[in-house]
Formats: sequence, structure tokens, C-alpha cells
Amino acid sequence: MEYDVKPITDVMNTLLGENGCPWDKEQTHESLRKNLLEEAHEVVEAIDCNDMEHLKEELGDVLLQVVFHARLAEQEGHFNFNDVVIAITEKMIRRHPHIFADVQADNAEAVLTNWEEIKKKEKAGKPEAQSVMSKLPPTLPALMKAEKVQQKAHRVGFDWDDIEGPKAKIVEELGEIDAAMAGSGDVEEEVGDLLFSAVNLARFAKVDPEQALNRSVQKFTDRFRAMEAKIMLDKKDFSQYTLKELDEIWDICKIEMKKNL
Repeated sequence: MEYDVKPITDVMNTLLGENGCPWDKEQTHESLRKNLLEEAHEVVEAIDCNDMEHLKEELGDVLLQVVFHARLAEQEGHFNFNDVVIAITEKMIRRHPHIFADVQADNAEAVLTNWEEIKKKEKAGKPEAQSVMSKLPPTLPALMKAEKVQQKAHRVGFDWDDIEGPKAKIVEELGEIDAAMAGSGDVEEEVGDLLFSAVNLARFAKVDPEQALNRSVQKFTDRFRAMEAKIMLDKKDFSQYTLKELDEIWDICKIEMKKNL
């Protein structure tokens, strides 16, 4: 069954039309920038919660942002929603020659290698095409950006042979942090190198570093709240405990939460 996007494009045309919504008519690509980021994060949250009803709603919100930007661009004489659909359709066909043409790609790694080669050909002659590291959005979260950089390097053969490389690099970086803190070194730079190496380790372990860190943050938050609850039951606050006592409460919460899993 095919679904028509015309109803939502008609609604947006009305909202941005002569008698449309005052708020919508004041918006620009720049003012809507944060909205698109927020909606994307809400899609991710729905996926993480495995909430399909919520996911349906949030995907609609992302689609609305696409329609909104396309209509603004149309009013400015640049492109319209149909142009967006045509461009992405043609790109997907072009970048899947193993499906729509006669190129061989028997596994996911081969598909990604072909994808990068096709991108390079598409961008040939453009300044940003001269580097393997082109097309890295500056607003990407740092962990995600680090992973993408490493994947790009991997596809041209610049990578560790196995997971022992990043493991050894982490030990090396820890030593460099110690040296920087003991002398006049750049501690921030060395900590950054350690995090970059941790992303490399995650990549070899086939773990999404962004998701892994989010899980750890959530785990810490849940345990901290459980610790707060115990302290509140004692009608005390944190300042009335030693660090050793807080560690003991933390360990109790950790054990209790594991039992409840």
C-alpha cells in the first residue's frame, strides 16, 4: 500500500500561506535548526524504549521538519519537497549498484567500501572531496564523530590489526595523562586521546560507544537515585556521611538493583 504525503505538505503550505500561522511564518532554516535535532533525539529515545507508538509519532515530527524546511526553500526559490524526494531516491539507487546494477558486494563491509568510493566520485573536483575525512558534520556528538573518523580511516587500510592495538593504546594514553598532570603537558589533549582510544576499542568490540556511554550514565543515575532514597529514609543529607560510608551505601544499592533485574 502506498501512502501520500500530500496532506502534510498541504497543511504546511496553508500554515506558511498568506493567512497562515504567525509563528510558522516567522521561522527560518536557522530558527528551526534546534527543532530538527530535538526531534531526532526523541526518535532515538522511542527506539531505545522499544515504544512503537511513540516511534510512529516522533518519526512524524521529523517528517514535519523535513516538509517545513522544504517549503521554506521553495518560497525562497531553491527547491521543493518533490526535489528532496527525487534527490534522495536517485542517490540511493546510485549508491547501491550491487542492487540496481551489476557491481558485486557480498557483505556489509563491501557495501560500505563501495558507498565511500561512489561518494568520492560524486564529489570529484570539489574541495571537500580531496580528503577521506570530508562530510563530517561539526554538530555530531564527539563519540559518534570519533567513530566515524575511525571507520573512514579503516576503509582505506589505516587501522589496527586487531583489538590488542586499541587496548595497548589505552594503557599508553593513561601513562601520558599521568605525565601531563605531573609536568606541563596538555591534560585535556591527553584525556581526549584516551577517549578516542576507548572509541577504537568499542569499535573493535562491535559496541556503539554512544549507546554504551548512555547506558553507563543511566546506570549511574539510577543507582545514585537509589542511594538518595536510602539517605532520605535516614533523614540525613550527603554532608553527614563520609565518602567511605557513601561507597558502602552505593554498593548496597548496586547489589539490590542487580537482584531486581
